[in-house]
Amino acid sequence: MRVVRACVCGSDLHPYHRMPASPTGNTMGHEFIGVVEEVGRDVATLKRGGFVIAPFAWSDGTCDFCREGLQTSCRHGGFWNAPGVGGGQAEAVRVPLADGTLVAVPVGEDSIQLPSLLTLSDVLGTGYHAARMAGVNERTTVTVIGDGAVGLMAVLSAKRLGAQRIILMGRHTDRTDLGLEFGATDIVSERGEEGITKVRELTGGDGTHAVLEAVGHMPAYEQAVGIVRPGGVISRVGVPQYEEAPIGFGSLFGANITLTGGPAPVRAYINELLPDILDGRIEPGKVFDRTVSLDETPDGYRAMDDRTALKVLVRP
Repeated sequence: MRVVRACVCGSDLHPYHRMPASPTGNTMGHEFIGVVEEVGRDVATLKRGGFVIAPFAWSDGTCDFCREGLQTSCRHGGFWNAPGVGGGQAEAVRVPLADGTLVAVPVGEDSIQLPSLLTLSDVLGTGYHAARMAGVNERTTVTVIGDGAVGLMAVLSAKRLGAQRIILMGRHTDRTDLGLEFGATDIVSERGEEGITKVRELTGGDGTHAVLEAVGHMPAYEQAVGIVRPGGVISRVGVPQYEEAPIGFGSLFGANITLTGGPAPVRAYINELLPDILDGRIEPGKVFDRTVSLDETPDGYRAMDDRTALKVLVRP
């Protein structure tokens, strides 16, 4: 598969911070779209020249977990950047289990919708997973913790699922302004106990039915526990950077709160979300605020790490 567009994910910053130096470098990235250049003899559904989206996990599409829509637990699948697989911030990628993994899209590589289509490889599907696992609907009040790309996609997804009140917790005005465009009704810039108090003031003291945690750090989880309404749901899709979290009587158990979330099986959501992009009903590609060439990818990492860019798009 020849890569036409890729991008840097917030979760890429975790290995960026801790990977040892390498004389040859490492191929990174798990969000990419492109064109099929060659197919293996067992590939039946894809043809050379076809434009495709690659989800951030590869899967066979036939095992019991895939049939249940949980491709991230595929019995024969895996994740990009694994040994021998590589990543999508590259000129080309060898895609295992291509029939089950890739999704053909009826566009050309010159389409103006490429940035939005690229979000289907991870970030939009992850935000949608957060909202869907929380059971968001028109009767649900929602708080989204985190104004990064995933948090903004969670806002867009909650709006798409019918939520009438969506509180976005973030303190970067350029990002929260985009959150308002995507459907947020309230912005809370305070953090910690101050943020919890503010959200409860906005909700008559109750908190919200759903809290979508898109950060992955313990303070964000603690905010979620302080904000969620009794009987509500905390849905975590920020990659957790902690091993322990309060779930006992005084936090979740006593208030009948559900804890859910996890790696999004974005392959299960692409066909559902794709028509909204192709028809122009949503434009998630607006989360990209910087574009770099493949050779400039390290600059893209630095920009996201310094928070001078929300999400960086990589092109050949």
